[in-house]
Amino acid sequence: MELEVTNSVQFTELVANYDHSIEMADFGVANSVPEDIDIKSMIRVVRGVQVLLDSDLAMLYNVENKRLNEQVKRNITRFPPDFMFQLTKEEHQCLRSQIATLNQSSPSLRSQIATSNGRGGARYLPYAFTRNGVAMLSSVLRSETAIRVNINIMRAFTSIPQILGQNTQVIQRMFNIEQHQQETDEKIDILFEKIDELSPQMLPEQIFSAGCVWDAWTYVSALVRSAKSRIILIDNFVDDRVLSMLTKRAEGVSATIHTRYSEQFLTDLKKHNEQYPSIEFVQLPHRHHDRFLIIDDKVHFLGASVKDMGAGLCAVTEMEVAPETILGMLK
Repeated sequence: MELEVTNSVQFTELVANYDHSIEMADFGVANSVPEDIDIKSMIRVVRGVQVLLDSDLAMLYNVENKRLNEQVKRNITRFPPDFMFQLTKEEHQCLRSQIATLNQSSPSLRSQIATSNGRGGARYLPYAFTRNGVAMLSSVLRSETAIRVNINIMRAFTSIPQILGQNTQVIQRMFNIEQHQQETDEKIDILFEKIDELSPQMLPEQIFSAGCVWDAWTYVSALVRSAKSRIILIDNFVDDRVLSMLTKRAEGVSATIHTRYSEQFLTDLKKHNEQYPSIEFVQLPHRHHDRFLIIDDKVHFLGASVKDMGAGLCAVTEMEVAPETILGMLK
């Protein structure tokens, strides 16, 4: 069973030095409790309810913990389980571990250690007092100082639900923001879907009017990027712009150009291959009028040389012929 033992609010440094060895029969307080004591930091949540430990209460009343518990036991009928209960060993150990982990000065820890290891060496499991139990202590102790301290304690208990309520509002706002973000993400997804629907698609047949150089160049570049294994270009006229386009191919995709060579092209090709993945050059045996771009196992007919795509009216058409048929005709 998971133990629920937590601090209601974060610990704040408590600067105080108390003498727990003073025994006072009338439970009066010799020295008033310093005003800088943060009672809220002593309130913990055990078994789902807010409580103050007997050691902390004894410190606030400036009495021995033993005397406090004796007075409570004399009036035990006034403290039913929903007013006061004793911690189990597991709850006590869990609480001590949490305090030690915080590595901060805690009056609760000091008082517990003093009680457990002080004079007499008596060891016991602490008692936890709920809000109702603390209110009942004022009638048991019957001291003006105890009443004054109880007022401060009750105010601390009252402020905790307000803090929790504010946290609830913050959580609700965060939830609303998350919901709004989710709705915004859904709208963005719908917007991107609409953009995809309205964007130009890679059709098997594309016609570019004169002057649409960018559109034609973008379309052929998309074909190059789509290649999975090989790219073969058959074109009489190739320059460095074509070499640049072929650098857009994916890693591991081979590239071969069948063309008529020139000294400038061979120089550009050599410089290109020294820096980028190699492009193979194959000399065309004779001049060919048409141009073809083979992407994997598909043949695309080009209405113009790649370097001149879009300069004039031209088309790109996907053919049903096998690539090997075209390549066989080159020999």
